[in-house]
Amino acid sequence: MKNRPAYGIDSVDHALRLATLLKQEGPLRVMEAAEHLGVARSTAHRLLAMLVYRDFAEQDDDRRYVAGPALRHPSSPEPVADLRRIAEPHLRELTARTGETTSVTVTVGHRTRFVATVECTQVLRVGDRAGRVLPAHLASGGKAVLATLPEEEVRARLAEPDAAETGPVDVEALLRELRRCRRRGYALNDQATESGVTAIGRAVDGPPGAVPAAVAIAMPTVRFRRDRMAELGGALASATDRIGTEWAAETAEYRGR
Repeated sequence: MKNRPAYGIDSVDHALRLATLLKQEGPLRVMEAAEHLGVARSTAHRLLAMLVYRDFAEQDDDRRYVAGPALRHPSSPEPVADLRRIAEPHLRELTARTGETTSVTVTVGHRTRFVATVECTQVLRVGDRAGRVLPAHLASGGKAVLATLPEEEVRARLAEPDAAETGPVDVEALLRELRRCRRRGYALNDQATESGVTAIGRAVDGPPGAVPAAVAIAMPTVRFRRDRMAELGGALASATDRIGTEWAAETAEYRGR
C-alpha cells in the first residue's frame, strides 16, 4: 500500500490522474474529467490544456480528450543529458544572433522529440517546445536527420505501422525534398506541423552511435523571409558544427578513460 506524500501537490496529482485515465479508460470530456477529480470544470480544462501542450493528451474530432503521443508510444529513454548540456550555450548564442527561438531535437524511428529550447525575447515568438514529439518527416530537425540516411532506411521508417497516424505520407515526394535538403544543407518546415510557424533545421554530426540530433530555428511565419535563408543557414551550420565537435570530443574522452 502506498501512502500519500505528506506534502503532496494537488495540481500535479490531478494531472497525473488525468493522464492515467486517458491511457487506461479512453476519451474524456472536460465535464467527465472534472467529475473524476472532484474539481471545477475550469480547473479540469486548464489541466487538460497543459497535458495537450506536453503531448500527453490531444483532442479528437468530437472534441474529446484522448491519450497523446507521449502516452501512446512509450519508448526507451534516449541518452540526451550530455547533448542538452553541450547544446544549450550554443542555442543561447544562436538565439541572440538570429533573434529567433532555437531548439535541439533527437530523432528515433519516425518521431522527433524536442530536447531543449531557448526562446527569443520578441513579443511575437515561438514558445518552448521541450518534450514535444512530432512526426520526423514534417519537423525541420526530423527531416534534417532523415536527409542523412540512405533512402531505403527512410522508406523502412515510414513503413512502420503507426508512421502515417497524422495522415498519408507521400514517400516519393519526401525523398525528393530530402535530396534538396542535402544540397542546401538544411531542412525547411513551413507550417507543416503548426499553422503560423516556420522552422529550418540542420543535423548535428555527433559521435558514432549517438542518437541522431539536429538544431532548429523557429519563427512566426509572418517574420519568415526567403532572403534571410543564407544568413540563418550559416548561423545554423556554425552552431551545429560546434555542438557536434564538442559532443564528439567529450564522448571520445569519456571512452578513453
